[in-house]
Amino acid sequence: MRSARTVKATRFATLFAIAALALPAAVGPAVAKDPVIFTAGTTQDFDSSNPYQTALVSGYEAFQLSFDLLVGFGLDTKPIPGFADKWTRNPDNVTFHIRTGMKWSDGQPADSADACFSWQLALDAHAANANIGLGYLDTGVSDAGVTKVSCPDPETMIAYTTDQSDRIYQVYLPIVPKHIYGKDTYKTIGDEAFNGPLVGTGPYQLAEWKTGQFMRFTRNPNYWGTQGFADEIVLQIFSSSDTMVQALKAGDLQYAHGVNAEQLNALKTAPNIQTVVGAANGWSQLAFNEYGAETGKTIPGGGPSTKALLDPKFRDALGYAVDKKLLLDRVLGGYGDVGSTIVPPVLGDMHVEPDQPRTFDIELAKQKLDAAGYPLDANGKRLDKEGKPIVLRLVMPDSDANYPKAAQFIKDWYGQLGIEVQANVYDSNTLTDLLLPPEAGGKTNLAKYDIELWGWAGNPDPNGLLDIFKCDEIGSLSDSNFCDPAYDALYTQESALSGDARNAVLKTMQNMIYGLAVYDILYYDSNLDAYRTDKFTGLQNMPANGTPLFSYGTFNYTQLKDATAVPTPGPSSAATAAPGTSSAPATPATSATPGDTSSGGSNTTLLIVLLVVVILVVLLAWWYRGRRKSAAADEEG
Repeated sequence: MRSARTVKATRFATLFAIAALALPAAVGPAVAKDPVIFTAGTTQDFDSSNPYQTALVSGYEAFQLSFDLLVGFGLDTKPIPGFADKWTRNPDNVTFHIRTGMKWSDGQPADSADACFSWQLALDAHAANANIGLGYLDTGVSDAGVTKVSCPDPETMIAYTTDQSDRIYQVYLPIVPKHIYGKDTYKTIGDEAFNGPLVGTGPYQLAEWKTGQFMRFTRNPNYWGTQGFADEIVLQIFSSSDTMVQALKAGDLQYAHGVNAEQLNALKTAPNIQTVVGAANGWSQLAFNEYGAETGKTIPGGGPSTKALLDPKFRDALGYAVDKKLLLDRVLGGYGDVGSTIVPPVLGDMHVEPDQPRTFDIELAKQKLDAAGYPLDANGKRLDKEGKPIVLRLVMPDSDANYPKAAQFIKDWYGQLGIEVQANVYDSNTLTDLLLPPEAGGKTNLAKYDIELWGWAGNPDPNGLLDIFKCDEIGSLSDSNFCDPAYDALYTQESALSGDARNAVLKTMQNMIYGLAVYDILYYDSNLDAYRTDKFTGLQNMPANGTPLFSYGTFNYTQLKDATAVPTPGPSSAATAAPGTSSAPATPATSATPGDTSSGGSNTTLLIVLLVVVILVVLLAWWYRGRRKSAAADEEG
């Protein structure tokens, strides 16, 4: 999925009036007049409410609120019950038990037929060497070695596998209701509208979506799991991190995803705000358009502007012209790691540094270009092998202010080589269309770019990132149009392995992509988030070195509690919270902001109940006093 990315330039400045309580007409518990709303902000717009058509982190966050995965993600990304509540590993299969009595949000029974339907769509797509929608979700089933599924009864789904890996518990595939989408096949479900209100088994259901503004989710009354304090979840889109941070500081927003380094540093001392630096399971990169390098095909009116991009020696030379440490310090404020290979360091011993790393050396880059047959002309312009000046078109999304900063450095460094860079910014939908070649099936898909500056976020297993470079992802996930059957063979090999044997193959794959300079990974940028602690509590990092939201699964939404009613825990740090502990700061519970009853909390309810009791006592006293006067009058008479 596309990491921390794009937003359209539309500002949403609506403030929500929430949780005002009214005095009941009769004696009884106070009832909330308005829903309790938890609002999380992002600068990444939503590209689709159809889970098969989203390519963005924000889209993954949205679809998981509505739809369960077969197996969910818990603390430290450990498998927890989802649509299935338990499972058994057998020699050639995994038998999943679908929870008894579960219902869809519309009240219809939810059972194994829905799970089999959802996974079979992916198996059918794989068998046809095709994708569902954009192709981001269906590959998980095949990567897990699943060959077929069967559902012998409403509470059992059996997934037959070719290996014993744990990847079957990390499949990012929503279980969708068969009674609504059962007429669809893998060819058609990607085109479904998925308009709200959605029907799902997740904790909240998409009720309303306004492009460039927000997605609003309401509580699922039939949810099988823990119900969080919030009645509604709003994922709000901001035109910039500046406006998002201002909303967070003002208390109009509870969570801000994707602040920049300067903002994070300033928020560290802000009252009632916790900052989080999450380790990145992804990267930001320069992806070189290599369309036709393997096949010799060209795109009339499209494709790379120069054949130099098809030459690994040319791309390798460019790698020596980028000072990644400077980018990390000057663009990211030091929050992240210098980029290298396609398995991020956060994945531990699966990551390796390249055997032959490139170091920043402009003069060496010039020498390598000269030696590879790309000379300078009399005007200092670098020429390709057709004798044309090399002018590279660099494209990027408009969501992250770091991208233009990085692009300016790239433009300057390449300029010292005699190569001109023309940088252009697009919204996510336009950029995605621009990157796609004719294999995507659209009439306007021309892959008309040279370098893409964007990034990716992966799953706990590296295959989500490794998949990008397979030949069959051209026209789908690939943003480099790289193809090498040797890489595909290694991918197939490592997918059936585990432990040291798998890591050995992963090392070969990482060095292959690095050596061929398919990408120039600039940095593994940390995820910088911040959230308020005075209205809600219960947020924990997912995993422990990650961030609470916009990570894996939606566990934290179900753990939200009223901060005005539940004491916060002892000293802890959100950035280092251990599994099972709260990431709230070590401060006493505080009341909501004056004039703000967004908590709808029990303190307000208690006051109202006490007021009613006082009124009843007074009324009873008046009645009793009146009775005594009446009795005295009768006696006198």
